[in-house]
Amino acid sequence: MSNTILVGAQWGDEGKGKIIDVLTEQADIVVRTQGGNNAGHTVFLGKNKYVLHLIPSGILRKGKTCVIGNGVVIDPVSLVDEIEGLRKLGVKIAGNLFISETAHLVFPYHRELDEQREILKGKNKIGTTKRGIGPAYGDKAARTGLRMIDLINPARFEALLKFKIKENNEVLKAFGAKQISFRQVLAAYSDAGARLRPFVTNTVVLLHKATQRGENILFEGAQGTFLDIDHGTYPFVTSSNTTSGGACTGSGVPPNRMDRVVGVMKAYTTRVGEGPLPTENAEIADMLHAMGREFGATTGRARRCGWFDSVATRHATMVNGIDELAVTNLDGLDTVENIKVCIGYRIGKTRYDYVPNDIETLAKCEPIYAEFPGWLTPTHEIRDWKKMPAKARSYLKALAELTGAKLAIASVGPAREQTIFV
Repeated sequence: MSNTILVGAQWGDEGKGKIIDVLTEQADIVVRTQGGNNAGHTVFLGKNKYVLHLIPSGILRKGKTCVIGNGVVIDPVSLVDEIEGLRKLGVKIAGNLFISETAHLVFPYHRELDEQREILKGKNKIGTTKRGIGPAYGDKAARTGLRMIDLINPARFEALLKFKIKENNEVLKAFGAKQISFRQVLAAYSDAGARLRPFVTNTVVLLHKATQRGENILFEGAQGTFLDIDHGTYPFVTSSNTTSGGACTGSGVPPNRMDRVVGVMKAYTTRVGEGPLPTENAEIADMLHAMGREFGATTGRARRCGWFDSVATRHATMVNGIDELAVTNLDGLDTVENIKVCIGYRIGKTRYDYVPNDIETLAKCEPIYAEFPGWLTPTHEIRDWKKMPAKARSYLKALAELTGAKLAIASVGPAREQTIFV
C-alpha cells in the first residue's frame, strides 16, 4: 500500500470512516492530520457501531498504530471521554495511540465564541458545529494558542490558561455571553492532561522513523474538499486544510514520501450546514431521510442532499491529485428509476465546467444534467464486481470518467464486508 492520503472529494460525510477502516488492513500506521471533534467517522463492526471524533479509525483494528497529528485541534476532555468509551467496548488504546505534542487545544471559550459569532451573523451564519474549532485555529494562526506540550506542563499551563481566560472573558463580555470559570477549566483540563500525558510525543520523529523502516502509513482526512479553508466554498468552510496538502503539513511527512491519493465520494451529493449546493434536490433528500440515511454522526443534523455533481468531484481530483476513487452509498440509489448527474453549470447562456470561486456566482449556478437508467435491484448483498447489475457498473464507470480518476472501490453498505474492489 505504501503511503496513502485519503480525502473527501465532496462536502464531507462521504463515508471516509468506513473506507479508512477497510484500507487500514494493509496499513501499519493511521494518522489523523487535521480538524477536531467536529468531525465524525462511523464504522460498523458486526452489530457494533463506533463513532470516532478525534481518534483515527485504525484504532478498531488490532496491532495498528494510530497518530493524532500536529494539524489537529484537540479538546482534551472530549478526547479522554472518547478513549474511555472505546476502552469500555474492549478496544486497546495503550501502546496503540500517540498524540502530537504540538497539536493545539480547544477550550470552552472557543466554543462560546463560536456560538456567539454564529448568533451575530444571523441569516449569514456558516452553520458550524459550535465545537470551537474555528476559534481554536484562529488562535493558532494568531500565535496565541495553547498546545498539548503546554497541557502536560502543569505550572506553565496554569499561567498560560489564566491569561487566556482573562483575555477571552473580556471578549465574551462584549457579546453579553457568560463568563468562563478559570478554576473549573483548570481542574478539568489538568485532569485530562494527566490522563493524556502517556500518549503525547514528538509524532513527526515517530512518523519519520516509520518511513525509514518502510512501514505503510494511511493519512486520514476529516471533512471534504469543498470545506477546505483555501479551496472550499469560502466562507462556508471549516478552518483547516481538508485537501491532500493538509496531510503533509498536519503530520510533518513531506510530499515526496506520499505514494497515492484516494478520494472518497458518495454516489450522490450531500452537505451539512450553509452554503451553495448546486444539485440540491428535495425529492432525493426526502427519499434518503425516509430510509434513515444522511444524518450527521457528530450533530445528528439532517444532511442536505442532491444528485451527483461531477463538476465538483472533477475539481476535487485536480486540487488533491486523486489517483483512485472509492464510491460509497451506491445502495442508496437502488430504487431510483432515472438517476441524474450534473456535468456542468449554467448561468443564463454562460456555461461553467469548473467550480466558481465567487460564492454568489456559485449560488446562481443551475446544474446541467445527464441521465442514467437505474438498476432497480438491491445491491447491499453483492460482494463481487462482476455480479453488480450492469447498469450500476455503467453508472460507476461514468462517475469515474467524469471525475477523472480510476474507480477502485464501490461500497454498498456501512459494514466492512459490503466493500467491492474493482
